[in-house]
Amino acid sequence: MVIEAAFIAVLAAALAGLALSVVIERLMTPRLPMARPLAAWALHGGSWLSAYATLTLVLGRPWFAAAAVSAFLLMLVLVNNAKFKALREPFVFQDYEYFTDAIRHPRLYIPFLGWGKFLAATAGFVLAVAVGLWMEEAPVQRLAWSGQLGGIAVVFGGGALLLLAGSWKRLPVSFEPVRDVRALGLLASLWRYAQEEGTPLAVASPFDFLTPKRPEGDLPHLVAVQSESFFDPRPLFAGIRPEVLAEFDRLRSDAVAHGKLKVPAWGANTVRTEFAFLSGIGEDKLGVHRFNPYRAIAAGGDTPSLASYLKRLGYRTVCIHPYPASFYQRDRVYPRLGFDEFLDIRAFDDTMRFGPYIGDAAVADKVAALLREATGPVFVFVITMENHGPLHLERVAPADVEALYSAPPPDGCDDLTIYLRHLRNADRMIAKLRQTLERSERPASLCWFGDHVPIMPSVYETFGAPDGKVEFVCWSNRKAICPEVRELHAHGLALGWLRAAILVQ
Repeated sequence: MVIEAAFIAVLAAALAGLALSVVIERLMTPRLPMARPLAAWALHGGSWLSAYATLTLVLGRPWFAAAAVSAFLLMLVLVNNAKFKALREPFVFQDYEYFTDAIRHPRLYIPFLGWGKFLAATAGFVLAVAVGLWMEEAPVQRLAWSGQLGGIAVVFGGGALLLLAGSWKRLPVSFEPVRDVRALGLLASLWRYAQEEGTPLAVASPFDFLTPKRPEGDLPHLVAVQSESFFDPRPLFAGIRPEVLAEFDRLRSDAVAHGKLKVPAWGANTVRTEFAFLSGIGEDKLGVHRFNPYRAIAAGGDTPSLASYLKRLGYRTVCIHPYPASFYQRDRVYPRLGFDEFLDIRAFDDTMRFGPYIGDAAVADKVAALLREATGPVFVFVITMENHGPLHLERVAPADVEALYSAPPPDGCDDLTIYLRHLRNADRMIAKLRQTLERSERPASLCWFGDHVPIMPSVYETFGAPDGKVEFVCWSNRKAICPEVRELHAHGLALGWLRAAILVQ
């Protein structure tokens, strides 16, 4: 009887937890249909049962193990819903780094879930562990252990068979997360994306095939600025003072080219736009690596880039990013992309902050210092941080509304006010860089663009969401011409800029 009772307890907890997993998945945003391929349901069941069997083997408490796996699935659903609300994209396997990054950089991630939900989830987890350990005892009799091990073997074997059946013929995925999650469900889509993670990143870059073209005279200094969350918000609300972007307007009026930039990110995931600009590779060529191409490069992949091309041409190549170099593994990636030097947060100090991050003014000063000390042509790639959210953690100052608006914004638009406060500093950075390059004896060119629109859900609910495109400008200190106005994809911007600077044929 002891053996049978332990065996039945393992199976009963498994079936109850598996049924609960379907209910939990129904809480997802976007709402998932129940109709999906049998192979997707097999992957769902197989992954849940395998996790449950493993945890039961470790804990010896089947109902507690079922509750713990269910709680983890619920946490994934909550993270998914928070991500979808902020970024319009469901949770994918490649987001697993969110969990370690949330520990290392809590300010960047946890506020989007909500501190209340995070603390409640943490307290609930601690309580669940305490209650589970207290209410359900691990078996002490040898017969009970035998029965439990028999049940675990059956569950684990069933889970393995389901995973094998679901993977027998790999389910197709489009790498468009909304479509894939709706077609396969959360657990099956995570499984399929995990399978694809091992695919090598082997895509030709256009910088493989460029013919270098040296202009007559000196090679120009090249400064590219990927400005955090930069876009022109003035069309959202007519009450925004136009002079918030006065320097940007002036740069645009005598630029070589400017226009709208289609970027492969909404609200976050800076590295997607960053990699597109540097590599010249569109996201449609990357497969599963479109979500974080830097992970494949850090693992040993080499991709020709704008930096490596310019290095062959005789440039010193420098990246400036006022944040820890290890974030997104940039410290490992940038040498592989052809950068000679990477200046991260250690090149700055706390007096240079504006708000929670290093201010754009300090970054502009760092660029100016590099160019003053240069003995030859330099390519500087800048990734700013000042305007990085979460915006709602900052507070509107009393003078902000009068300084930034000609008419007060509606209630619930504090995020916009805070965004404009930082955007005004990005505009001042443009003025500083322009002044630096205008004083340069060497020809010089500036490419300025945003990585994605900012996360401001309440603002977009009030005014309507933008289309996700950002602004770009290519400017030269040697000539002011009637600019070419066009729309580009992020992966085509660097090539267009080099042609404007007469560095490619």
